[in-house]
Amino acid sequence: MTDSTMQGKRTLTLRWTAYAGVPLLAILVAWFATREGAEASRVDANAAAEHQHGVAAASSTSVGQAVMLTAEQAQRIGVTYAAVEMAALAREIRTVGQVTYDETRVRTVSLKIDGWVEELFVNFTGQAVEAGAPLLAIYSPMLVTAQEELLLARRLETDVAGGTEGARADAASLLSSARRRLAYSDVSPADIARIERTGEAERTLTLRAPVGGFVVEKNVQQGQRVMAGEALYRIADLSTIWVEGEVFERDLSSVRLGQEVRVEIDALPGRVRSGRITYIYPTLDPETRTSRVRVALANGGMQLKPGMYATLTWHGAGAMRALSVPRSAVISTGQRNLVFVKRADGMIEPRLVEIGVSTSDRIEILSGLALGDTVVKSATFLLDAESNLGTLLGGMGNMPGMDMTAPSSKTPE
Repeated sequence: MTDSTMQGKRTLTLRWTAYAGVPLLAILVAWFATREGAEASRVDANAAAEHQHGVAAASSTSVGQAVMLTAEQAQRIGVTYAAVEMAALAREIRTVGQVTYDETRVRTVSLKIDGWVEELFVNFTGQAVEAGAPLLAIYSPMLVTAQEELLLARRLETDVAGGTEGARADAASLLSSARRRLAYSDVSPADIARIERTGEAERTLTLRAPVGGFVVEKNVQQGQRVMAGEALYRIADLSTIWVEGEVFERDLSSVRLGQEVRVEIDALPGRVRSGRITYIYPTLDPETRTSRVRVALANGGMQLKPGMYATLTWHGAGAMRALSVPRSAVISTGQRNLVFVKRADGMIEPRLVEIGVSTSDRIEILSGLALGDTVVKSATFLLDAESNLGTLLGGMGNMPGMDMTAPSSKTPE
């Protein structure tokens, strides 16, 4: 093989090697580029995740930053202060209730005889009636017979007026018995006197209301046949009503008969009524772990209606002295309780506290404050927003591309 031939073969080999190497080189370049891009993406994702974790941690564990308020700023936004004090706290019990009838003032109206309703004078539920007002006219053969016996006894008494003393006594006894029979059937004395005066038995007699009030139940229609003992009406006197509330088992030891109770009716806002606990039910609901209490209220103007919802509030028996602050000083989120404390250097510092018994205006502090500390009494939500804004901006300052720092919370020199 000549030198020229060998040189040609080497040239051809190098050419084919070059052809094969170009695609391989392109593949290698693309692989390295993709790897660098993926690494960069992972770095950015990790940085973002670390930042989000940092912000979340700051918002969930940090109480917030102290802020500085001058006297002018405090006055402008309505900040006021109060001292942490030892005060007498009576446990406040608050529960829901419902207006109901005074059961001692509810009367069921029924007949003591069988008969047919000829006419209804009170013909709808809710109608107001007075004691002695006519309810219905009834035809009853038994009443017709009783009237005739009354008239016979009356005539007999007249006939024996000139007879012996024994005859007169017997006639008077028969007349008295006939009157009682009609009275026992709920015929009014006025109706009995009218029958005797006219001397005629009436086909129908009138049933009258035994008490005054409102018809809360009506079970009779005109023309209906009714039986003795059948409930026809229920009449309730609503001049006094009951409000019954549920008290949790843990609060029963603080409930006493005669305790004064504030009653707020949901349907009648703006007016607080006052009553006293008149009865504590002797049973406990095993499912709700509650017992009922009863408060009696006067119902002038008939504004309170059975079925209305109410809120009952009273102080439990036995007040105690405890470290406390005004109720408005505590911000409760459900997970933590926060107050703002005014330090000696004038800074307003947020602080976590543990709370106990609360009343309508004060709340017990179990830990986090000391006697003599000064806390913010009003505008606490504005301070909470200001304090948490500083914490949030401080966490955002570490984001890539963000050059932010938290506002200074130090006193300007």
